[in-house]
Amino acid sequence: DMKVNICVSKYGAIFLLLTVFVLIFILRNMDDLKVRTLSSTIFTQRVSTNTSMHQAVCTYQPLSTEDAVEASLLLDSIAWPETPPSPAPVSLEQTSDPAHSTFTVLPRKGGGQWHVGDQLEVMIKIYDFKGSPRKSGGDFLIARLHNRKLSAGVAGQVVDHLNGSYSAVFSLLWEGDAQVEVTLVHPSEAITVLRRLNQEKPDRIYFQSVFRSGSQSETTTCNVCLPPTQQPLCNYTDLHTGEPWFCYKPKKLSCNARITHAMGGHKLNFTTEENRLFQNNINLKVSIQASGPASVTVLPEKTGQSEVKNSIVKSGPSGYYYQGVWQSLGGTTVRQFNTSSDITQCLKGKVVHVYGDSTIRQWFEYLHTALPDLKEFNLHSQKQGGPFMVLDHANNIMLTFRCHSTPLRISPFPTRELRYIANELDNLVGGANTVVAFTIWAHFGNYPMEFYIRRLQNIRRAVVRLLDAAPDTRVIIRTGNPKALSHFVAVTNSDWYSLQNDKVLRAMFKGLNVHLVDAWEMVLAHHLPHNLHPQPPIIKNMIDVLLTYICPQKGS
Repeated sequence: DMKVNICVSKYGAIFLLLTVFVLIFILRNMDDLKVRTLSSTIFTQRVSTNTSMHQAVCTYQPLSTEDAVEASLLLDSIAWPETPPSPAPVSLEQTSDPAHSTFTVLPRKGGGQWHVGDQLEVMIKIYDFKGSPRKSGGDFLIARLHNRKLSAGVAGQVVDHLNGSYSAVFSLLWEGDAQVEVTLVHPSEAITVLRRLNQEKPDRIYFQSVFRSGSQSETTTCNVCLPPTQQPLCNYTDLHTGEPWFCYKPKKLSCNARITHAMGGHKLNFTTEENRLFQNNINLKVSIQASGPASVTVLPEKTGQSEVKNSIVKSGPSGYYYQGVWQSLGGTTVRQFNTSSDITQCLKGKVVHVYGDSTIRQWFEYLHTALPDLKEFNLHSQKQGGPFMVLDHANNIMLTFRCHSTPLRISPFPTRELRYIANELDNLVGGANTVVAFTIWAHFGNYPMEFYIRRLQNIRRAVVRLLDAAPDTRVIIRTGNPKALSHFVAVTNSDWYSLQNDKVLRAMFKGLNVHLVDAWEMVLAHHLPHNLHPQPPIIKNMIDVLLTYICPQKGS
């Protein structure tokens, strides 16, 4: 019996010591084990010191089989022609030169004069800096047909024949003069560099977070893509959507001490030859001249005569400008909301939630300015990202704006206000008096397309859930748009990145009960210079399209 008692007391003491050790361990690491709840969505923050997870530049959670298959199909659908291999380094003289290149307006098939309803075709021939014709495709070209006197314009569709020649096809939609404009955005060799950058250097734009506890603070680098290192990470992957985000762990503070998110800076390391592929006024968004007449005269639509159509394009433009007003070609008659009373009447009794980046914040700001009865409810928010709320009590109108979550190029922003669009949509009840407008594109240019696809898949799932629960909810999506390109913008947020993202966005939401505001064509077709934030006349037209979707013309 004495032996048993001694044994029990010995093991009891060991058990007691182990219990005390475990309690001390838990208390000392409580910060890293905490789970906090924000807006009904659970976020967990944990530290990973597993160096094996740092081997890849980008860390993604596995996609479902269905998502992976869709992503593969989407990547195939936007595949860009490869530039034929050439000896390194790339010689500028052998790349596409807009100054040597030309376009030619082709005569009307079957002869005769041009009429409204016909399609005009332009042949583009690309030459290098030596004046030799290019033998391969892959250049990024845009085209526009316009008439400044009529404030008319329409985007052209460019077809790559993969042999150094391209076609641009335009719908003839107004009577009178129609002037052709063709622009080389990037030579194919620049596209090759842009593609490689997103695979090899997605962290060339990086972010920082401040961690603070009492009087102590630290700043570390954050991203969805962090370079391989032995340094432990704070894992801020969203448990609801699986969207990844990481910061290097502060040396002394807990991961839960993170209080702000901000744009950190950029790391651009290019060879001299690569830099020469992105030169303003030389090969970066430069106009190509016509080899002959650059315009045609369009006569009224002729009854009884078949229209000239082109078989090389399968679809036409989404709309065009005439007298400065956007005309939709998708069957929707765009209404004009020219007074505050027109807008108020449309939005009366409605709640409008706007999510995304600064390009859709322009919509919020336009409506706030246009409606004097909308009064701001001051949430003391950060000026760029919000959240913002304005109210018109008399007409029962509420308008809100909230920026999307990371990646987000922004001045210091409270991490507690970072919300993924999918999570925000899951918190909405929806219904006939609820409008959701969102965009997501301008902050994703430097990442692999797989990352953007996964973000859209999450948002689409949330849209489907919302529409299943409340089918009368209006969901409106703003596409991306062309912008002014400097060297820095070109290599971090090129129009080519925006174009590829735009193709994926349209495919992702095709077939759902959502509406697109085609910002890409609305900027491309307009005579005003391209800008990340389009000028007021373009925004006004976008608002007219938005409000038309909310309050369509009776009978349409």
